[in-house]
Amino acid sequence: MTATTQLTAIDHHFAGFISRLDSSPCDELWLAAALTSAAAGRGHVCLDLAEIAESEIIPFQTTAKLLRTPSMQRWQGALLSCNTVGQPGDYTPLVLDGAGRLYLNRSWQHERRVADSILSRLAPLPVNQELLQAGLDHYFPSQADNMDWQRIAATAAASRRFTVITGGPGTGKTTTVARILALLIEQAGEQIPGITLATPTGKAAMRLRQSILQATQQLELTDVVRSRMPDTVQTIHRLLGVIPNSTGFRHNRDNPLACDILVVDEVSMVDLPLMARLLDALKKDARLILLGDQDQLASVEAGAALADICNHGVRIPFSPEFRGLLEACCGALPAASIPDGDARYGSPLADSIIHLETSYRFGAGSGIGTLSRLINSGDSTAALALLQSGAHSDLIWRPLPTGNGFATAFADAMRDAYGAYARAACPETALDELERFRVLSPHRQGTYGVENLNRLAASALGLGHSERQPCCSLLPVMVTGNNYELGLFNGDTAVLMNAPPDGRLTAFFPTPEGSLRSLSPLRLPAYETAFALTVHKSQGSEFERILLILPEQVSEALSRELLYTAVTRARGRVEIWGTEEVFSCAVERRIVRNSGLRERLWGK
Repeated sequence: MTATTQLTAIDHHFAGFISRLDSSPCDELWLAAALTSAAAGRGHVCLDLAEIAESEIIPFQTTAKLLRTPSMQRWQGALLSCNTVGQPGDYTPLVLDGAGRLYLNRSWQHERRVADSILSRLAPLPVNQELLQAGLDHYFPSQADNMDWQRIAATAAASRRFTVITGGPGTGKTTTVARILALLIEQAGEQIPGITLATPTGKAAMRLRQSILQATQQLELTDVVRSRMPDTVQTIHRLLGVIPNSTGFRHNRDNPLACDILVVDEVSMVDLPLMARLLDALKKDARLILLGDQDQLASVEAGAALADICNHGVRIPFSPEFRGLLEACCGALPAASIPDGDARYGSPLADSIIHLETSYRFGAGSGIGTLSRLINSGDSTAALALLQSGAHSDLIWRPLPTGNGFATAFADAMRDAYGAYARAACPETALDELERFRVLSPHRQGTYGVENLNRLAASALGLGHSERQPCCSLLPVMVTGNNYELGLFNGDTAVLMNAPPDGRLTAFFPTPEGSLRSLSPLRLPAYETAFALTVHKSQGSEFERILLILPEQVSEALSRELLYTAVTRARGRVEIWGTEEVFSCAVERRIVRNSGLRERLWGK
């Protein structure tokens, strides 16, 4: 929310609806309802009255007179006299808490349920230290010279019902959780824990399954432990059980999931309402392990649940009790490795948040790794200087071509980058090449948006892509809808190719086992061309190289989280086309989503 928020027609209609419900409507209520609606539309969980008080508001009809919000004191007083505004726990359309945050009732309920469920799982569990240390020594051998945060994460997961393992790309989150699952299975003895793996999207589900299968093959496991390791991953929606033509799920607090251990990957993509429904469906004694990168883009829908749960990256010392367990199971803890000052310890949640720090993908001399850290710190000057220096072979900066020059330059780049893909004679080769390179953009529309970039790429490769005839051989596509009967989900990627013996156009999807699955394009749910993806759509994916096309003008879509997410999709090389102004503005702009979840979990 900004001091010059523009209201939409929906905001006006909602404000009018609330005013008609109230027995004593007033201008302050109309403004508060309209701005709460506007905040929800921008991904906020609530409206921060203090942030927007005494500010100018642009109405839906921009020719109308600017509106002005009242002072904080006057606003709160007026709202508390309205019967459509209640305090926390009241059954009213709007809820105003003591900190001056105004919620839609359902948003307040989602936030409360998430916080209550997490806080109820923080009590430490009794552990057999001798048995636990033996398991840790087997699955996480001690590192003499370095602090082993993976071993610390395993100790946390074994000693509590709620654990978050966060870290950047290449820090080993999925490898760590595979070892943790083996450890938990072994610690359970004769009991057989039910383990479920879930992700927000189908693409992320396939990647997690591949990672777990690969890690399981590499681990030294007994036949019993190996037989109990999970080998399937579901999307969260499929796990909860979508009810057609309903916003509810089959699994909820009255019909909980049967699992004893739930692992959820790519949690930064999970919005607050979905997190609330997931936690509602979890048994009270089940373990929950969340994996994700708190610095990535937040969910498309409301909230930034993972960032709030992780205290927005602010490290709080472990409790003395947990430090004692860590020292018993992991050895002495260097003072520099863990935040110091037990006097500042205020929330038991600190013992459940583990940050993996060592990147096994980007070494100390990696340009991509260095750039991602500079972007995260908001240092636009140093980040731009690094890009333009040419000192790292894995970083390329190119001033954004404009006018007709852009189409020509982009076509040349596509013929070079997708040349091997365009020459692929079989779907296996085409899919392999497609994973080596991808174009990313913050926007869908406009000259530099993915819709135009996909048209230009297809034309440059001679694929004859057009709106009238969107299907042609060698066209890469990404599914944008879910089809549970076919097992296809938002984010699944395929290549369309003419298949022998009759040359019929077929969609080929990769499977986690490395084989192919073929379907008629006519059976697919909604899909779109995938030479270029929005940065949001690229979450959960990795490519050898990426080309990031930034827009010519600064827009609200740009942020350091977006740049960080885009840059870290690449394993080997990042190329960015943009202007210095747009890049710098993006690095300096941080997305802040108003909510009270962090305060509920961590205190003030």
